[in-house]
Amino acid sequence: MSEKDEELQSLDELAAEADEIDFDAAAASFDEIEALRVERDTYRDKFMRALADTENLRKRADRDRREAEDYGGSKLARDMLPVYDNMRRALQSAAEAEQEVNKALLEGVELTMRELISVFKRHGIDPITPEIGEKFDPKLHQAMFEAPLPGTRAGDIIQIAAEGFMLHDRLLRPAQVGVSSTPAKQAG
Repeated sequence: MSEKDEELQSLDELAAEADEIDFDAAAASFDEIEALRVERDTYRDKFMRALADTENLRKRADRDRREAEDYGGSKLARDMLPVYDNMRRALQSAAEAEQEVNKALLEGVELTMRELISVFKRHGIDPITPEIGEKFDPKLHQAMFEAPLPGTRAGDIIQIAAEGFMLHDRLLRPAQVGVSSTPAKQAG
């Protein structure tokens, strides 16, 4: 057999092998591979979404934990404010004559008051202490009354009834104040 005959025989064998190839099966294999790719992409998408959801849940849990730490005691803090107010009034109402007679008692009340203020500070509770003449701020102050007062502008604080308090960056209780209204014009 010549080289050319061998070549032809090789080509005939290749052609026979090609005839034996089942193109339908090959097409089915390609379809199966494509289906697997689509399935893989679907699972990858679901995985990425689950990963994002988990990260969002972790962030939300951290935020909720921080808020619980910072603001969880706000109800107790709000309930303690009248105690602060009563102690402050007790100290302010003691006349000079009574101060000598009740010196030990007043010192005890003052020490208790300082400790209460210290506890407030440790827990992020800060007083709102407006001054007479400051401008009324509805975000921090509660107007208890309004009265015309000569020499003032409308909206100026003219009296402080009670201090307000902030718990971190939230208003726990507004400062209770009296506010000047526009003074009445004097008839000439």
